[in-house]
Amino acid sequence: MTLFSHRRNLRGFTLIELVITVAIVGLLASVVVPMAEVAIQRSKEREFRDALQQIRTALDAYKQASEDGQIMADAQKSGYPPNLQALVQGVDDARSAKQEQKRYFLRRIPRDPFFEDATQPPEATWGKRSYSSPPDAPSEGSDVFDVYSLSTGAGLNGIPYRQW
Repeated sequence: MTLFSHRRNLRGFTLIELVITVAIVGLLASVVVPMAEVAIQRSKEREFRDALQQIRTALDAYKQASEDGQIMADAQKSGYPPNLQALVQGVDDARSAKQEQKRYFLRRIPRDPFFEDATQPPEATWGKRSYSSPPDAPSEGSDVFDVYSLSTGAGLNGIPYRQW
């Protein structure tokens, strides 16, 4: 038996086979990682869009209930809630015979998924715009007319989250 025939019977990888395998795995990883990042961002954007819709629907329902006389509202005010907690804690139902009957507009306040500090309560993760503030320079006031993200990032569509 010669030296070369003995080597052919050994099982294992050569250095070249190992380098090619590592290169292929690296190439596949470089394709998969950006796709995963986009999928995560898309998921957060869907959660963000749903949270905005929930809050904005509740704000509109509060305003409509105020206009319809279903809840007690000051005629001098806009008819929007004084804060986001009022949507969860409920307001006295003006049409109820019971004094303790309340109307609720949200079960809980959803968090802004792009807000980085997880220790903050959900209502602190949103910027609030009062009815009297302009849309291009939103500011807080005596009521909550709309909410927006405090994130400085932009969506996959290029529009800043603040403007959604």
